[in-house]
Amino acid sequence: MSLKQQLKDAMKDAMRAKDKERLGAIRLVLAEIKRIEVDERIEIEDARTLAVLDKMVKQRRDSITQYESAGRQELADVEIAEIAVIQDFLPTALTEAEIAELIAQAIADTGAESMRDMGKVMGIIKPKIQGRADAGAVSGLIKKALS
Repeated sequence: MSLKQQLKDAMKDAMRAKDKERLGAIRLVLAEIKRIEVDERIEIEDARTLAVLDKMVKQRRDSITQYESAGRQELADVEIAEIAVIQDFLPTALTEAEIAELIAQAIADTGAESMRDMGKVMGIIKPKIQGRADAGAVSGLIKKALS
């Protein structure tokens, strides 16, 4: 079953359970997917859906930081709840050891020796970590490994 179909089924389940918070978060995801499909006139596939989910989680994390710094914890709590719902549809997160192993393998595969090779390494790693790790944090680890 495709990820998009899983989202639609989860939306129906949330409607039946009268779970307004979960329903709202799932509708946000489906609306974003539909927007992309209409704008680009394509049928979105699972890899692109994962990218959309990953982007939405990142946006919410940024919002949480801003809300908490402004003293608006009630708004931050809404964003935290939305992240929890979105992460239900993402693959399991990678551990630190798994990320380090991916970085080491990518550096070995590309023969990277310095920061100039960062793009090559990131190009290999990015598809493997999509939806499973924060690309910004992984980028920092790659920089550390290459320096």
